[in-house]
Amino acid sequence: IDTGTLAGDRVIFGATVQVRETENDEEKAFRLVGADEANPQKGWISIQSPVGRALVGKQIGDTVEVRVPRGILSYEIVSITFES
Repeated sequence: IDTGTLAGDRVIFGATVQVRETENDEEKAFRLVGADEANPQKGWISIQSPVGRALVGKQIGDTVEVRVPRGILSYEIVSITFES
């Protein structure tokens, strides 16, 4: 896959997504990886996780809501990048 043509377009597997929590303006980065590579301490989340599923296919500026055990989190997508 030539990720150069995909960078900054839509969130897909392998993307690093910078998000801003709409509730408190805190920014976080998530890298979407396979379930066997997930490492929350590094910000690597499974593409099959609730957050991963919510982000896939979205673009910069989109807002996603994710139901988690403590309630609903709302994130705005700030940037999408791909490591080469």
